Amino acid sequence: MENEKHHIVSYSTYLLILALLLVLTVVSVAVTQINLGTLTVTIALFIAGIKSALVLAIFMHLKFDNKMYAFMAIGVVLLIGIMIFITFLDYLYR
Repeated sequence: MENEKHHIVSYSTYLLILALLLVLTVVSVAVTQINLGTLTVTIALFIAGIKSALVLAIFMHLKFDNKMYAFMAIGVVLLIGIMIFITFLDYLYR
């Protein structure tokens, strides 16, 4: 415990990320009100991915931790994305 590095994130950074998350939420809701066909879901999922990355990096401190944790988190997200992609392929070719 004595060898651990401590980092201090300022309140202004937290408020900036909070404001960005709120703006992205409003944009996500606004996109769903526009009829873009299948592109609507794609854009909404992309925005959700950006919001998840911000939460993981800043609020869960992956930005400051050992990089191995970030690689594991990216691996899990990629695995989930692959499983969703395979599910969509199965649905399309029935």
